[in-house]
Amino acid sequence: MSEPLPPYLDRGDGHNRCCNRRLWCIGDVCGVLCVLITWFLIGYAEYVVMGVILLSWPQSMMRALHMVVYNALTLLAFSSHARTMLTDPGAVPRGNATKEAMQWATSQEGGVVYKCPKCWSIKPERAHHCSVCQRCIRKMDHHCPWVNNCVGENNQKFFVLFTLYIAAISVHSLILAVNQFVSCFHNEWKACSVHTPPATVIMLLFLIFEGALFGIFTLVMLCSQVQAIWTDETGIEALKGEEVRWRRQERWKSMRAVFGRTWHAWLSPFTRPVLSGSALRHVYPVSGGSGTDSDEDRRSTCSEEAERAPLAAGDMSV
Repeated sequence: MSEPLPPYLDRGDGHNRCCNRRLWCIGDVCGVLCVLITWFLIGYAEYVVMGVILLSWPQSMMRALHMVVYNALTLLAFSSHARTMLTDPGAVPRGNATKEAMQWATSQEGGVVYKCPKCWSIKPERAHHCSVCQRCIRKMDHHCPWVNNCVGENNQKFFVLFTLYIAAISVHSLILAVNQFVSCFHNEWKACSVHTPPATVIMLLFLIFEGALFGIFTLVMLCSQVQAIWTDETGIEALKGEEVRWRRQERWKSMRAVFGRTWHAWLSPFTRPVLSGSALRHVYPVSGGSGTDSDEDRRSTCSEEAERAPLAAGDMSV
């Protein structure tokens, strides 16, 4: 597992935290229900593929290969889902718009800051307020009930991997289910499964429906996420039609910023990109750790901050 997030990324009061503040947890009833449904559907597909389809196959290398590949993809999908759900998406600390922080921010050369009137925090560039998480989220793309969390700066990689691996197991299970259904249709149904023929038909048809539906849905989500990263424009920014006032990264730099610098770690839900925290230094002073920016760097950051416009209709400039 990767190291815990740096301390400057969580200066809140434990809001949306659980397990001694080590994990990010959203107490939304609808989100929790969607998570349980997601886990049930993953478990159902695992049972039908393993216990109904592949169990009826004769012992062979092909059967063993399908078992290994499908279980590996299922493990990666579940891990990606858990990391997306339990990772702080990039929440700005609530109530950090203190008198001292405001004085520090506005005292800088060109110091223009924006305050969120809902969570009373100093709002970084490209941050948006989520009404479900009740926090401002840096580079918020959208709030997804299926992971019961926002997709933002810190967990977008895990969400992309979740859609990728769910699409993979959906296509894999769809192919196996269709092949099994056709094979049983042309042969004796009783020899196709340990279950009764009616039960086998129902389970295979439901798996075909599930694989087709979620395969299409997650592939669409995967493509939209990759496009958002490639163009360095989040979903909410594109939806609102916000004028591009931030400095867009080059396409491959944007991909590496989300997935990491090394290629071998791009498909792993057990690693995350190294977060520098430099994007937060125009919001409030960062003490200790890596807070060694020069005066020239801080002036440059504040000058760039002065060029941006309000990020949302509810923002308050100070």
